[in-house]
Amino acid sequence: MSTLPARAERRCHNAVNPLHSCLFFSPDLGAEMAKIGIEDPSAAYFATRAAALGAVGAGTVSATFYNFNPELVARHVPAVWETASPEVVLGARLRAADSTLRRLLGEEIIASDEMAEAARLALRATEACAPHARPLYAAHADLPVPEEPHLAFWHAATLLREHRGDAHLAALLAAGLDPLESLVSHTATGKGMAIRWILSSRGWRRTDWEAASERLRERGLLAAGEELALTEAGTALRAEVEEATDRMDVAPYEHLGADGVERLTELGRGFLFTAAAAGAFPASATGQG
Repeated sequence: MSTLPARAERRCHNAVNPLHSCLFFSPDLGAEMAKIGIEDPSAAYFATRAAALGAVGAGTVSATFYNFNPELVARHVPAVWETASPEVVLGARLRAADSTLRRLLGEEIIASDEMAEAARLALRATEACAPHARPLYAAHADLPVPEEPHLAFWHAATLLREHRGDAHLAALLAAGLDPLESLVSHTATGKGMAIRWILSSRGWRRTDWEAASERLRERGLLAAGEELALTEAGTALRAEVEEATDRMDVAPYEHLGADGVERLTELGRGFLFTAAAAGAFPASATGQG
């Protein structure tokens, strides 16, 4: 049983993870990837996130990313490694993380004692991350920790994100939700990404979306009719997915302790507020449009 306050690990994740994921919405990443010859946005995303795994094929990327159409993945992987090696991509990714955080947070925060403290706390939490059955986390854990505090914080946020993400995929699989059913049911909670953005970024067709929706209706998880809404059973299943994810992801936060988790959450929220005010996250990725 956890010694932390209820859902403390989830609140901490929600405060820290956006400081990792803002990179994928950043024009700095596109610019750095273009410099090494990767200009297609999907190719850049797959390469950036998969580079820690090495020059893997489409099957590995589809498996570890889970909710992308394998056809879209196969269009870019493994061909992207012929343009730039994983080592070159990792270098470009770190340069983009550096410029993105400097632009969004400002030099005062970058050089602050609070940033150094956040890096120490986040890295301490990662000491309890477990690699077994967590391929994306394990691959990133093999990378060196950057020396500059803001990049060390970004690296630790990446480790914590992938540790939780790998656990989340296990929870989805246990719940019997395939890649697109996972997206449909998440959007139906009202907290997911915009449908049009999902279809364009994940490579699915509208007919695929409707087929997945119908499968969920047949299981009694999605309400009948045109409105995208979960049934009571669907709501319960999505809640169990999140609770199972919390259970599999609690170790880093238990290791950090309640005071450390509270402080890291406070620091992360402060950074996040500044980054959001600077336009870190596009409106097109949210809502149910």
